[in-house]
Amino acid sequence: MGATPMAEPRTRIALITGASRGIGAETARLLGTRGHHVIINYREKQRRARDVAATVAAAGGSACTVRADITDTADITDTADVTAMFDEIRARHGRLDALVLNASGGLEVGADPGYAMRVNRDAPNRLVDAALPLLAPGSRIVFVTSHQAHFVARRDVPAAYRPVAESKRAGEDDMRCRATELAEHGIGLSIVSGDMVDGTIVVRLLQRRDPAAVAARRAALPLPTVTEFATAVADEAARPGTEARTVFVGGSDYLTEDLTFTQ
Repeated sequence: MGATPMAEPRTRIALITGASRGIGAETARLLGTRGHHVIINYREKQRRARDVAATVAAAGGSACTVRADITDTADITDTADVTAMFDEIRARHGRLDALVLNASGGLEVGADPGYAMRVNRDAPNRLVDAALPLLAPGSRIVFVTSHQAHFVARRDVPAAYRPVAESKRAGEDDMRCRATELAEHGIGLSIVSGDMVDGTIVVRLLQRRDPAAVAARRAALPLPTVTEFATAVADEAARPGTEARTVFVGGSDYLTEDLTFTQ
């Protein structure tokens, strides 16, 4: 009798929010080169999102784009865009194997006072609620954050960044509270925290508002690059198992001051 043919591994499907630039775009490229089909979420920049998809394809991967404003409006009960996005994912792919919660905000000029909480805390919770029926056992959720947010209760934070830091920490805390629920569904959770990441829009916006804060971090230690940070995010998105874990990129001075607070 001939040998039984080996079943080909199925392609993992990964949704990355806010993936039309920066860390999200680089994470998409990296996951694409590793064999994932990457769904690139964007809010407004369709051409830029399509360019990212083309970059993934040029690197040998596969990708598609899906538009959705994950924050909707000031009325957080308006979830039409999120619902439509997951309906489209269900129709096209039938499942998800990774959800990367990368989109964030709060430094934008003219943002209303509640915007940071809506995008950094409320939106991730709504996205997880909507994604749960599609997340297969063995899948993983990755929450992307910063050291300035993760350690906001223990470290000084630039005043301009504090609303972002507090709202990102609130979003992280909510994700941690859901770790047991996720594990019961066979889903792992990763928190990936980084020092200011060189070349990102967040650092550029903060540079305009508080250049001394950015200069201080640059003087303390080399800032991680977009590729270094995105590599950690991509590694976690592909990680099997249901454990909840925290990964730190750069900013080793944060980690040595109070190791009891790193988780």
